[in-house]
Amino acid sequence: MRRVITIIYSFLTAVLVGACGNFLDVVPDNVATLENAFTMRNTAERYLFTCYSYMPTHGTYEAHPGLAAGDETWLPVNIVDDNPVHNIARGQQRVLDPYMNFWEGRQGATDLYGGIRDCNIFLENVGNVPDLEEFERDRWISEVKFLKAYYHYYLLRLYGPIPLIKENLPISAGVKEVQVERAPVDECVDYIIELLDESLQHLPDRIENEVLELGRITKAINLALKAEVLMHAASPLFNGNPDYEGFANKDGTALFSTDVDLQKWQRAADACKKAILFAESLGYKLYEYEPRFSQYDLSDETLIHMSIRNAVCEPWNPEIIWGDINSRANAIQNRSAPRGLDPMYIGGGMAGNIGIPLKIAELFYSANGVPIEEDLTWDYANRFDLQTAGDEHRHHIKPGYTTSAFNFDRENRFYADLGFDGGIWYGQGKYDDSGDLLFMSSKRGDPAWMYSNTNYTVSGYLPKKLYHFQNVMTTSLTKQLYPWPVIRLASLYLYYAEALNEAEGPQAEVFEYLNRVRERAGLPTVQDAWSSYSKFPEKIDTRDGLREIIQRERLIEMAFESHRFYDLRRWKRALTEMNKPITGWDIWQSEEPLYYRETQLYKQSFTTRDYLWPINESEILRNPALVQNPGW
Repeated sequence: MRRVITIIYSFLTAVLVGACGNFLDVVPDNVATLENAFTMRNTAERYLFTCYSYMPTHGTYEAHPGLAAGDETWLPVNIVDDNPVHNIARGQQRVLDPYMNFWEGRQGATDLYGGIRDCNIFLENVGNVPDLEEFERDRWISEVKFLKAYYHYYLLRLYGPIPLIKENLPISAGVKEVQVERAPVDECVDYIIELLDESLQHLPDRIENEVLELGRITKAINLALKAEVLMHAASPLFNGNPDYEGFANKDGTALFSTDVDLQKWQRAADACKKAILFAESLGYKLYEYEPRFSQYDLSDETLIHMSIRNAVCEPWNPEIIWGDINSRANAIQNRSAPRGLDPMYIGGGMAGNIGIPLKIAELFYSANGVPIEEDLTWDYANRFDLQTAGDEHRHHIKPGYTTSAFNFDRENRFYADLGFDGGIWYGQGKYDDSGDLLFMSSKRGDPAWMYSNTNYTVSGYLPKKLYHFQNVMTTSLTKQLYPWPVIRLASLYLYYAEALNEAEGPQAEVFEYLNRVRERAGLPTVQDAWSSYSKFPEKIDTRDGLREIIQRERLIEMAFESHRFYDLRRWKRALTEMNKPITGWDIWQSEEPLYYRETQLYKQSFTTRDYLWPINESEILRNPALVQNPGW
């Protein structure tokens, strides 16, 4: 089909420039393949998996905008040139051959329109398979309609209004048919939801044959994605955004509505609640770690840390609604852990180069469950002073180790999610937390410091959350791979709290779902924490104040799972957050007073145009009906 479209575009170009000659009726290369693909069940099933194959690689750092194109992680400068997605984070996106071009499948990205075309081919032809039972045909159609919806949604998040490819163009398509226009955002959302609704009926509730089918689409996944799509549709980027007033197709069709519609929040809240209740009816729940090594009596702190880490890293745990089996966390684990945890094995093939900026580490609450800058008992002004850990800190920081006060008296997710100089790193084959625990040491000359110009953390922090605790580093790394968690139940809880607060304001159910997530992290309720410890206890009483709390809770709970990139955009907060400098410790120093100085690594630059990515200029030239995104 790609070649068919290329031929049509070539013909269109010839017409537009007034060239003479006959259009060659060339038979596409894949006609024979297509005829064979739908003559029997086995070959049709392979085509089904071809439709799945376009799924973006969610757990690959170099291929997912949510992991590396924002401000949540930062790389050493010497490997940026080999990482197109991180060039976007550095403000180097371009209109000529854009980085991570999901529109065309270039510069490190999947060809999502190619995936949509193959989905259409499947839907057009699967009815011709003679030996396919009706129930299975219905299920396959539902799966492919879901994939078609997801590929459109993925494009919508990045580009805003997009052309909707409901059917493939025939070879006989005329000039006007080839010149596809972008559909308004609301029309895009409606079509995506229509496809999801159509696909729901014949999907299984959940996967029964886990050996053969884990990773395939279920009703629980469908409902969860519908909730997420409607959350984006209700958010400020797409719901009454005045920045796009006047942004229209060439025929004058407005591509954004500039009127805020609060009903969109109610629609999103209803979809979130439906997805949550359905998932819970199937046994999905927030993950809580149950020790596998009964001979060890683990501390409460370690148990909470394991619940937080394994909600992501434990394969197919009861919190994972959608795990991407084709995108297992492999290399990203090497890049998330330091060298030298075990003094016997300094090497171990660890890259340890996904640095976490200080502003991200600062997001995490104090031990009291409120932001450190508004905690009445936390000394924010002197947060970079030095402090030495005592035995009472032993499950968080190595006793006797001097580090920054910034790392003390923080919430459990801080210690579960982050590796840092002096920070405890549970695992590595050592499961008794009553003795000496392994820890990270990353000052100049320490095992986790730079051993090449690409393998080190530029900030002094690493995303421990992404690293399975049963991995063992010796002369090499033995890894426990896990499917990337695309959607987990905690995300739905936080979506629901957000949507309900926007639709109806603070109420008991908003707090209930917020507090479910906080309870797993060992935190007091929002009400107790803000009334007892916050300088601004009134926040919980207003929609605006509670919005701020909900958004921060989401940024903490979903950290390093690719959500921040999209959340900052849909909330229209990227213009603020991504113009803050990227900073870290002064990692070139060996002494604590010099190492623990905040040092600027990069000054990001984000403008209003960056909310939507550019369409390749060559696409605009090929299709005169296509309009470019504002600012590009």
